[in-house]
Amino acid sequence: MKKILINHKEKIAYLLVGVWNTIFGYGSFVLLYYLFSLYVHYLFLLVISNILSITNAYVGYKFFVFKTKGDYLKEYIRFYLVYGVAFILNLVLLPVIVEFFKISPVIAQIFVIGLVIITSYFGHKHYSFGGKDV
Repeated sequence: MKKILINHKEKIAYLLVGVWNTIFGYGSFVLLYYLFSLYVHYLFLLVISNILSITNAYVGYKFFVFKTKGDYLKEYIRFYLVYGVAFILNLVLLPVIVEFFKISPVIAQIFVIGLVIITSYFGHKHYSFGGKDV
């Protein structure tokens, strides 16, 4: 068991930070939705919650998972690019689930989160914090 933990330390740390960020991101979306959905469309609230969540995630992944030094701006921009792709996917899927299946945006967002977690790990590992120019 100890060998598994050592061999997969980065993935475990990614999952732990990811759990925190998922709670943070989803919580910020739900909070914004319940506070402002009567006045602002849920997709605009999704944009705001994603900006907060991406910044929160960057700090966690940089310092606790990939533990890279320096290159803050370069990594932050790359990080946003990776999450930008995931965010576009989110912007497309969320309204499809909400409008087609008539599911609340709060519930529909849960379905999208899983896909974002999987795709973003590989993007961050190999691009955001990978140090390779693409």
